[in-house]
Parts: sequence; structure tokens; C-alpha cells
Amino acid sequence: MTHPDQRRPLRGTAHRATAEPAPFTPDDFSARMARAARAAGKAGFDGILATPGPDLLYLTGYAPVAITERLTLLVVPVDGDPTLIVPTLERPDAEAAPAATRLTLRDWSDGGDPYRLAAGVLDPGGRYAISDSAWSLQLLGLQDRLPGTGYAPLTTALPMLRAIKDADELERLAAAGAAADATYHQILDVRFAGRRETEVARDLADLLTEHGHSEVDFTVVGSGPNGANPHHEAGDRVMREGDAVVLDFGGIKAGYGSDTTRTVSIGEPSAEVRQVHEVVRRAQEAAFLAVRPGVTCESIDRVARQYITAAGYGEHFVHRTGHGIGLTTHEPPYIVEGEKQQLEPGMCFSIEPGVYLPGHFGVRIEDIVTVTDDGGRRLNTTSHTLAVVH
Repeated sequence: MTHPDQRRPLRGTAHRATAEPAPFTPDDFSARMARAARAAGKAGFDGILATPGPDLLYLTGYAPVAITERLTLLVVPVDGDPTLIVPTLERPDAEAAPAATRLTLRDWSDGGDPYRLAAGVLDPGGRYAISDSAWSLQLLGLQDRLPGTGYAPLTTALPMLRAIKDADELERLAAAGAAADATYHQILDVRFAGRRETEVARDLADLLTEHGHSEVDFTVVGSGPNGANPHHEAGDRVMREGDAVVLDFGGIKAGYGSDTTRTVSIGEPSAEVRQVHEVVRRAQEAAFLAVRPGVTCESIDRVARQYITAAGYGEHFVHRTGHGIGLTTHEPPYIVEGEKQQLEPGMCFSIEPGVYLPGHFGVRIEDIVTVTDDGGRRLNTTSHTLAVVH
């Protein structure tokens, strides 16, 4: 348990209400399904199959209450109208979905054969891009009923389906980023020394919620040697003076994701921590300045990696430079060697180089960035200066 004197008061913790963005309309979802159909046809597919998860939510606004073995399947053919297949007991929820008036609803009852129903709307010799989150039970059921069909993961087949955000999506991502930034500003007032990582992680979660997040996806607090593990989960380690602490946190606000990382020092940092932090800061800045339409994802990764390598820490930068963000906190495009996708206005992704010295400490700095017509814009604007906490 945290003793009262282990925390300094948080400044301005009361949630400031902000206007929620207007909901997406049936026309918005109809336009998305039409774009998806065109993209599928251009890629040589006969249509898209979306199962519960971000693809179905993006295309229809429908998120089933429970994701179960019962088949729920959106069929968006290249030619023809979209159809949503749902269990009968969930039809009322599906009928209330924003896109319900723009598609045909078909339902099936327990004891029935949903794959027979699906066979009626699929081309028996068609090739489809299907959600990565589709259950193998369901994919195998489709293949058994329609052995002449072929399938490819949606992320592989159409990686840019959700990657280019429209103005409304960018507004939501900016609001999520601002809420994460407000969380960071306030966490600097929390006492770190003498407390466990898990306690600060709870503070982060509370603040994200206070600033409007409906879901908290992660609150990484990696102190001292734990910071050298890029995906360290907050543990029971008691933090102390001299520790560098990696803070990586985010979640979902108004349906869209936030994700930011800053590294702080408990008390005055050592010369080595200052040096590594400055290397990472400059690498992150250089990668950001390289963002513009037409350059490839891998080129952004190379800029950050080359800077860190030139500084002598190349072997300690052990992950890609970034990932896309939207309805989920990890989605295409991926900022990594080998990804030759060119950047386009509206794409949003993280830039988060890091250096990890096993047994000692780690440093990572992360902003969400969106591609503009002539460069990039940060959706996180907190200082990259190495902050000192107590």
C-alpha cells in the first residue's frame, strides 16, 4: 500500500470535459466499404471478409458485445452489395450499428449452419482478403463449405486499408495524443523514489482515464535495469535515486489510440544516462524531420538507426522504429527495414527509437506522427528534455 506521504499532490487532476467528436455517419461507413471494395479489386481479390475486431468496426461501426465461436462475418464483394452475417441472438445489436442501413443483414440460429449461409453470398471460386483476427475454426469452416475459395490475411493483402486517416480520424488521434500528453505532465509531479513500478503504473492508468480514455492498454514503467527490457511490464521493483525510468503508456479515447514514451531520471541523472538520452533524442528528431510524402517507411527506420549506430549504440537498438496507430495501437504501416511502402498524407505512426543497456538502464522517446502534404506533424508535443523526478 502507498503511504500518503509517498506521493506529492497531482496538479489539476480534475478531468476537464471536452466536446466529444461527432459520431461517424452511415455515409462514412458506406464510403469506407466502397473504398475497401475498390482496393480489393485492384489487388486481385473478389472481396473482403471482416470478422469482429478493428476491421469490422472500421467498415461498419459494429462491435459485437461478445466475440465468440459463433460466426459473425461482413462480406464486402468487389461487385455487389455488402452483407453482414450474424447470429440471430445478436441481430438486434447489429441492426443498431451505424452502417446497418447500408448493407444486407442475414442471421442464423444456433443449430444451423452459418457456413451454408455464407456460401450463398461468396463466389465459390473467389479469392478473399480476411481479417487477421478471424478464428481458424471459422476460416476452416468456410474452406470446408467452399473448397474452391482462397484466402489471404487482410494485413498482407491490403495493408493500407485503414492506414490513411481522414480529418475526423485525425481529430480523434490528436485528442488521444493530447490526453496522453496531459497525463505525462501530471505524472512528473508523482513521487517515484521509494515506490514500486506498479504504483506509478496505476497512477498513469488513473490519469489516462481522468483525461478521457475509455480503455488503458498499457502502462510500462521500467526503472533502472528493467528499462533495458523494451517490453518490461511494471513490476515490484522499488525505484530509487539515480534510476532512469522508461514510461510508455497509452490506450483508447473516442475510439482511437494514444501511445507515447518518455524517459525520466529519479534525481540527477548520471553522465552516461544523459549521453544516451541525448543520442536517442537526436535520433528521434532526425527521423521525424525525414517524414514527408513519398519516402519509404524503411527510410525513416534507417535514419534513426544510422544515427544511433554512428554514436556507438547500434547493437542496443533492438526493435523497429515505429508502428501505425488508429483503432488499435499497433497496425500498419510499420516503420522497419524491408517495408517499402511510401508515406502518404494522413498516415499516422510512432517514431520511437531506443537504446537498451542490459543490466543498467534503457532510454526510449516516442511520439505519434502524422504525414502532412509537405512533411510531418507530431501528435505528442511534450518536451523531449530529460525530466528529473523525485
